[in-house]
Amino acid sequence: MENLQRTGSFKDRGSLNRLLTLAPEDQARGVIAASAGNHAQGLAYHGGRLSIPVTVVMPVTAPLNKISNARSYGATVVLSGTSLDESAEEARRIAEQQELVTVPAFDHPDIIAGQGTIGLEILEQVEDVDTVLVPVGGGGLISGICIAIKEARPQVRIIGIEAKAAPSAKASRDAGEVVRIATADTLADGIATKRIGDLTFPLMQRYVDDLVAVGEAEIAAAILLLLEREKTVAEGAGAVVIAALLSGAVSCGPDATVVAVLSGGNIDINMISRIIDRGLVFDGRAARLAVRVRDRPGSLAVLTRAVADAGANVLEVYHRHAYADISLGEVEIVIQVETRGREHVHEIMRELRRLGHSVAEAT
Repeated sequence: MENLQRTGSFKDRGSLNRLLTLAPEDQARGVIAASAGNHAQGLAYHGGRLSIPVTVVMPVTAPLNKISNARSYGATVVLSGTSLDESAEEARRIAEQQELVTVPAFDHPDIIAGQGTIGLEILEQVEDVDTVLVPVGGGGLISGICIAIKEARPQVRIIGIEAKAAPSAKASRDAGEVVRIATADTLADGIATKRIGDLTFPLMQRYVDDLVAVGEAEIAAAILLLLEREKTVAEGAGAVVIAALLSGAVSCGPDATVVAVLSGGNIDINMISRIIDRGLVFDGRAARLAVRVRDRPGSLAVLTRAVADAGANVLEVYHRHAYADISLGEVEIVIQVETRGREHVHEIMRELRRLGHSVAEAT
């Protein structure tokens, strides 16, 4: 449950470890990092605790909560560029100009070692662990965990989980070398890395047993399940491990002892409602049905009564005349319904067809 760390993610560990290993003169000059959010927050918080000046360069597209948090922890926040690459270029310029020490987000031995403390804690707390699921972005988290666990218990299976929109680790593994990929927008923005690290790649090649990727709908469903069942908030990058289990991307036996590393919970509050909506759709508890009925008074009342009798709740209704492929004597009614799940949606559709309506799930 790394979402319960002080700054909301596992980045606390590596950031603190790197700051503690700096020479006194480097601590006095200060440090700088490029980050979309979690690394920036971890570095800012622990820099404040240790009285080390911290500058973080963040993309202008970074989540607002992560920007404000980094500032509240005392860091100097510079917004530059629309991507992390552009922010990193600005960070390099400032570091050279002000003689600051650059603290990488993942590709540094001290960062990797700090993240590896999770592996030590897993071995201490879960003696019979069989499998460990770890989110993968730049590879610092999984590399540290792998070293800690595999050197002590080589039989433990370690599986890295990526977002399908940003599978940089798998692309590099398939190519046999570090490669750069194009990424798409993803709920798992914390692991949307175009290129894994030069240090982390060989460690992953040596220790990681498998890499799998999960889609956006699966990530949204995992966030929703964690909210409902565990009463915990996870960001997309953390929820990928649960998404991998729910979707069957990772298969574990009934007697297996599995540890899923929930790497962070710094999700933009403005995104939660949209993620919940997407998760409900994926789970089948929200659906939109396009139903053709005769264009005459009372048709809508008959339709909504049938849906209510089937045990669903109608949330929204609208008519389509001009833009639907229907005859002039018909109207297409699109209803958004709240249901008990996917099978319930199918039951409603079967009942509407039994009543003589043409019905399909609307997009």
